[in-house]
Amino acid sequence: MSQQKYVGVWPVMLTPFDAKGEIDWASLERLVDWYIDSGVHGLFAACQSSEMFYLSDEETQALTRFIVEKADGRVPVVASGHTATALSQQKEQLQAMAGTGVDGVIMISNRLALVGESDDKALETLQVLTNVVPKEIDLGIYECPYPYKRLLSEEIVEWCAQSNRFTFIKDTCCSLPMIERRLALSKGTRLHLANANSQTLLASFQAGCQAYSGVMANFHPELYVWLYENWKDKPEQATVLADYLSTAAMTETLDYPACAKYHQRLIGNFSTLVCRSRNSSQFENSFFPSAVNSMTALGENMKKWLSLD
Repeated sequence: MSQQKYVGVWPVMLTPFDAKGEIDWASLERLVDWYIDSGVHGLFAACQSSEMFYLSDEETQALTRFIVEKADGRVPVVASGHTATALSQQKEQLQAMAGTGVDGVIMISNRLALVGESDDKALETLQVLTNVVPKEIDLGIYECPYPYKRLLSEEIVEWCAQSNRFTFIKDTCCSLPMIERRLALSKGTRLHLANANSQTLLASFQAGCQAYSGVMANFHPELYVWLYENWKDKPEQATVLADYLSTAAMTETLDYPACAKYHQRLIGNFSTLVCRSRNSSQFENSFFPSAVNSMTALGENMKKWLSLD
């Protein structure tokens, strides 16, 4: 398998809902095409941005199968849906996800041990879960911040790198020194770091990181694709773009994922901005839409400057 399969820009996918709070399949199909038309290199389905903790296991599996079908081999797809606490149910979730046709199954780091439990416990659980997923399916880990953030220890990163099973860590440490250490631990292996943090992204690329998987690819994935593909050859433009992306990423604080769904509705992909993870009914009565609009307008100017339009 190509060492370069899990590099590039991997949006953390949203789940569109209709006015009744059910999955809006037509909007989801438009979303898949929009990501791929934007030039992304892969899709991360059934993640926190997908509101996976608010989906049933059946919905999560149906959602993932649908995305795999609509992607139709144009880009690889990874997915999680790893939300349970009991080890027996975690095994069932991961095995079911492996059967959806995804390229990789992503475990959630905070499901490996409870708050206050040791990294040794997390590693033990990780080893058990690794063995229940068929060997032909690649594996990854996501340092999901909900319900609590568990950063991976160096021992876990090294074990994943040496296992030859793990290809993808969605890194949310937001620390360049830690990213550099993780890159050193995984050097020469199949394991790739996908930085979720826009503020450290360019510096992480310069340090050897080869992927981005963050929420802002739900607004302007083309800009992240440009940065990934051009930062070496066009360093001055890359620096200016990185400054914009770093600032624009503060939009995430404006009631995400409602703000991203607002944007997706504005560009014609979604029919509503309904969320299950929060009440989005008052979103448009705040200043948030204006802020999203301004961020988007500046992004469009950035695309013109980079000759993307």
